[in-house]
Amino acid sequence: IVNNGNIMRKIIFIISMVLGTLLSANDIAVIKVADVPAKALYITQPSNETDRLFVLNQKGRIHIITNGATLKTPFLDISDRVHGSLTPGSEEGLLGLAFHPDYKINGYFYLNYVNKNDSSIVSRFSVTDNPNIADEETEKMILGIPQPFGNHNGGHLAFGPKDGMLYIGFGDGGKWGDPYNNSQDLKTLLGAILRINVDKGDPYTIPPDNPFFNDTGKRAEIFCYGLRNPWRFSFDRETSDLIIGDVGQDLWEEINWLTWDESLGANFGWRTMEGNHCYDPEEFCDTTGLIMPVFEYPNNASYMKILIGMDEREATGCSVTGGYVYRGNNNPDLWGTYIFGDYCTGRIWSFKLKNGKPTKFKNLRPELKKHSRDVPLFISSFGEDSSGELYVVDYLGAVYKFISN
Repeated sequence: IVNNGNIMRKIIFIISMVLGTLLSANDIAVIKVADVPAKALYITQPSNETDRLFVLNQKGRIHIITNGATLKTPFLDISDRVHGSLTPGSEEGLLGLAFHPDYKINGYFYLNYVNKNDSSIVSRFSVTDNPNIADEETEKMILGIPQPFGNHNGGHLAFGPKDGMLYIGFGDGGKWGDPYNNSQDLKTLLGAILRINVDKGDPYTIPPDNPFFNDTGKRAEIFCYGLRNPWRFSFDRETSDLIIGDVGQDLWEEINWLTWDESLGANFGWRTMEGNHCYDPEEFCDTTGLIMPVFEYPNNASYMKILIGMDEREATGCSVTGGYVYRGNNNPDLWGTYIFGDYCTGRIWSFKLKNGKPTKFKNLRPELKKHSRDVPLFISSFGEDSSGELYVVDYLGAVYKFISN
């Protein structure tokens, strides 16, 4: 262990010299891993792999990064079946990717995308004999949900570290103010995180410990609900806690954080609440049984302000990007710290949770700017590799990795 630590410190020292930025003890920086095509949305890695990173692209492609370079041929290209109206600010397209825990054996991975008929599709695909190429003809549909509007699709996928079940995030169906109140309607899968078993049944079974299993009139796939647009959720790989970044309406962005047990059947409050505040009705709303976020921040930025060079001190943000609790080995000072960001301002924050309350809250962006050659501008996602090291994706087309002395 000591030898490995010495090697890692030497590597980081060399990297920092190349960057022209010599880090002092405990300083945090990001280094660019690779450039990727624009509209990059997520990064992940199958378990037991160390050399390849997989980057999701909204247009319908998955790209592989290896040895600091992006392979020319995509791992998968399903742009022919993904919604093609990718105008600025569009929320449709290829949105989620999760590798099966036994990917090394079965070659299965799962995607969440909006198709050309405006439905959210969750499908399984398989890799070919060439590990860098998947077979687009192996698609097996797991479920499909018609989307009433073109925004708030959610789209994240993750296998639970505690149970191996597939968790699927969907937004409320879009438009403004959840006009159909989907997030509080347990007869629809919208505005919820689902939990299903893809290793049994055809195409899946519902785990019997789901909160609404055999509950007449409620969709048994639902694990928790009351979400507006969960843009990235994650599980703490150490504790299995569920942490959700939920995009707000026009005033508040929020982070929800519960233990796995507390998350069963949890109602996070939208559209009754936006963050800690009444939304519908605007005053004296009934908060009985609702889970309040552990953290919120004001939505007071805009794309236009950012594009014309707004001073980042003028606004906090406009769209939360949920992150991860750091459980890697290369940044010991970050251990147990939740790191997340804002799409519009490029800000990256961190905090730890103690007795259900945020502690040691910090805006990391000034430190990252000081010690890094460059930093991400439009934060579309965070991601982990198989060892728990943390990455951040710039929607404009770059992937960065967190490092420290």
